[in-house]
Amino acid sequence: MTYKSPVYQVISVPVEKIAPNTYNPNAVAPPELKLLYDSIKEDGYTMPIVCYYETPTDTYIIVDGFHRYRIMLDYPDIYEREGGMLPVAVIDKPLSNRMASTIRHNRARGSHDVDLMSNIIRELHELGRSDAWISKHLGMDRDEILRMKQITGIAALFGDIQFGSAWVPVDDQAETTAAPFPSDDDTF
Repeated sequence: MTYKSPVYQVISVPVEKIAPNTYNPNAVAPPELKLLYDSIKEDGYTMPIVCYYETPTDTYIIVDGFHRYRIMLDYPDIYEREGGMLPVAVIDKPLSNRMASTIRHNRARGSHDVDLMSNIIRELHELGRSDAWISKHLGMDRDEILRMKQITGIAALFGDIQFGSAWVPVDDQAETTAAPFPSDDDTF
């Protein structure tokens, strides 16, 4: 018999029959959780939750996808749109193997390469996307976008930035009448 990956047998499961595992060390910061919500709202569920089916309790125990599960529980608009159903891929492994699977799934997600991410920001800017659009759709704050723009070193990326006046130049006459700098003996 040929092995068939669980993703080819995704089933629709009521969220009430799904339960988190007790060992997942993964945590998602609020901005990334908000981005996950935005992603699911915009694109729908594009990846199934990975679960182990526990026959005695008729429960699907999450191996991977806890935060996608939480989005459905925490956001009524998602729950209603999906009819309370989550896509689930079932694996049948003992607990130790499920624990290892959870860690592998968490670690396999990797992290974003800074140079590649800054190039994406540059390309989006060249496509006419504003910092506000980038912030909303990529879940990045203004400082993060600024850092990515600085990495590319392209001055054109800063064209839509409103700069404040950090100092006001004085005219020559005011400069000659300005008080001298305090000496070391003066107190501030």
